[in-house]
Amino acid sequence: MDLSVDFRRYPYLTSALPGIGGTIREQPQDFQVEEIPAYLPSGSGEHLFLWIEKEGLTTRQVFERLRDLGIPEVAIGVAGLKDKHARTRQWLSIPRRYEEQLRHLEEPRLRILKVEAHPHKLQTGHLRGNRFRILIRQVQHPERAQRILEVLQAKGVPNYFGPQRFGLEGQNPQRGYALLKGKGRGSIWLKRFMIGSLQSLLFNDWLALRLERELYDKVLEGDIAKKTETGGEFVVEDPERESDRAQRFEISATGPLYGRKMRQAQGAARALEEEILSRYGLTPEAFKARYGDRRPLRIPLRELSLELQPEGLWIGFSLPKGSYATAVLRELMKEEA
Repeated sequence: MDLSVDFRRYPYLTSALPGIGGTIREQPQDFQVEEIPAYLPSGSGEHLFLWIEKEGLTTRQVFERLRDLGIPEVAIGVAGLKDKHARTRQWLSIPRRYEEQLRHLEEPRLRILKVEAHPHKLQTGHLRGNRFRILIRQVQHPERAQRILEVLQAKGVPNYFGPQRFGLEGQNPQRGYALLKGKGRGSIWLKRFMIGSLQSLLFNDWLALRLERELYDKVLEGDIAKKTETGGEFVVEDPERESDRAQRFEISATGPLYGRKMRQAQGAARALEEEILSRYGLTPEAFKARYGDRRPLRIPLRELSLELQPEGLWIGFSLPKGSYATAVLRELMKEEA
């Protein structure tokens, strides 16, 4: 069974609108990411929050540089991981007792822009989202951009997991499937990572199916819907009554990230989710070792800006945590970014 990921088979929301073409990431500064924190440091406490800028480094490599200074890796806090081939800004935290070690940091690709105290270590997931500023070079049709982005703002961005979730040549779901079937070995971390990649593939397939069947901005009986502004979830009992709210992007269906704690859809919505599982000979029980969750089908596109410059088209926008800029770029460029 082939579980490799090929984004060319996933439908676009804006398939009726031709793309602008172009290329991205020719230089790290072409792709700029700034973390939007869930909260700011209070100014006092036993931990230090470091507002850093890095370029050409993974967040993991930043951990290694700090560890080389004598700061234990377990003591370092981070809200989320950031790209290597980009210029990114994010918060890290370390215990205040290691402040002196920061004076010995020698890494030209890493700058500490601000240091502020806080009572607690920064925890994974403690962010609201990310703000992007991206240069698309060699754009062929910049005049098409505005119309595509208007549709994405009105209907939301398809919340596909991006290519980086699936590893080199999209092979990680295949490895996750083997581990799930007891046909491979690996550490607890490796199993979690690979099976997580398989969960992401199943979600992407479910989202693609909703688009293909024109269920993107609709809700079905039994859907677990999420409110766009507040994040509250509820079971859809009367799809007709909720249809206007879905059309206005006030609510959206959520899709499955299978696991023992995942809230199960019902009725027609559950049948659609089980259709995806059946493609791969899987059942929800196969994921009982995972916690599970639900993920919104679409996400809001906010803080949008466009700026045509001699070097190309700069696009700025923000997305909620857990979502991928590539979901915006593929709709805009009509190429796999």
